[in-house]
Amino acid sequence: MNILLIGSGGRECAFAWKMSQSPKLDKLYIAPGNAGTGAYGENVALNPNDHVAVCQFIVDKKIDMVVVGPEEPLVKGLQDAIKANAATANIPVVGPSAKGAALEGSKEFAKDFMVRHGIPTAGYLPVTKDNLAEGEAYLEKLSAPYVLKADGLAAGKGVLILDNLAEAKSELREMLSGKFGAASATVVIEEYMSGIECSVFVLTDGKSYKILPEAKDYKRIGEQDTGLNTGGMGAVSPVPFANEEFMKKVEDRIVKPTVAGIQKDNLDYKGFVFLGLMNCGGDPKVIEYNVRMGDPETEVVLPRIDSDLVDLLYAAATGNLASAELKVSKDFCCTVVMVAGGYPGDYKKGDVITGLDKVEGSTVFHAGTKLNAEGKVATNGGRVLAVSSRGANKNEALAKSYANIANIKYDGCYFRRDIGKDLDQY
Repeated sequence: MNILLIGSGGRECAFAWKMSQSPKLDKLYIAPGNAGTGAYGENVALNPNDHVAVCQFIVDKKIDMVVVGPEEPLVKGLQDAIKANAATANIPVVGPSAKGAALEGSKEFAKDFMVRHGIPTAGYLPVTKDNLAEGEAYLEKLSAPYVLKADGLAAGKGVLILDNLAEAKSELREMLSGKFGAASATVVIEEYMSGIECSVFVLTDGKSYKILPEAKDYKRIGEQDTGLNTGGMGAVSPVPFANEEFMKKVEDRIVKPTVAGIQKDNLDYKGFVFLGLMNCGGDPKVIEYNVRMGDPETEVVLPRIDSDLVDLLYAAATGNLASAELKVSKDFCCTVVMVAGGYPGDYKKGDVITGLDKVEGSTVFHAGTKLNAEGKVATNGGRVLAVSSRGANKNEALAKSYANIANIKYDGCYFRRDIGKDLDQY
């Protein structure tokens, strides 16, 4: 089978690594990929938002399945373009239509979906410049902290949590005035949910589903969850508090009504549903939907899947997921993300990375990397590498990752040393 994988981050490196293990795979193309994905397939300079070029590539390379990693191409209608082209209409795609991708592309759409289908989530109000006064009055009714979310995609930066009412009103006005560009033309004000977060991943063909291993990621740049939000500094799977009782509630109250809602709303949806959940005293509530796998959670979820990933993805993309087999390891998997100095603010690119050849017992998934003019691996983004390890328990897995990180060097390297520590209480 020839497969085209769209994306260039740590998530896509993990997908490439896992798919390359399948005997069903003949040729893997990654568009555009990074310095790590080239070990598992062929990187190609293809712009995922150039739909004509993508369709022509599918034809030229006799692609049998397309797997879309990031959200932006889905929100911009890549799946729709492939299905609308006569030459590629029958090619299975892992990833929903633009309408289905609105579950991530529009916070307002997602909240409306949850309310209509009885899925537990926080109370909310969508606000534009036209109902600003109503939005400010809604904030006055809430207790601190105040949650403001840009409706559209804002590269993970469109969520503000504020302790001061006056500041919340000021930020609401700034967001509506273009703080996050078109993404915050509508702002969703949400009630604050108190609890501990985890992520649950579902693969669906639009009718049936498989619940993949859950994970907990760490968004803040600083240890003990301090400082600015990032794309993710590490992740742990399984999650100790996501026990059998909790996961039964997740399946019954959230997964089943979500998949049923996809069917009722006639959404063309074959791919992943990422459930960002808050554990509120043992009861799960949805913080947000994503329409793809998380990053860096993918780097701990896929290593725990013992089944053939190509088989699972093809079954989902062709509507046959019910008959597919999902085997999950009982091992723990942990990843620690190495970032560029200054991230998530300004940071340098182009620093040479050494020590990758000294890694033993861990898998290094490349995120922001490239090969420089001399063919050496160099930094090319804020999140640079994710070092993942399996172990019989969390501490064993983390110890392997940290031991290997000690051998990897580049200027300005930073990583959190407390990934998973908050889970010691469970």
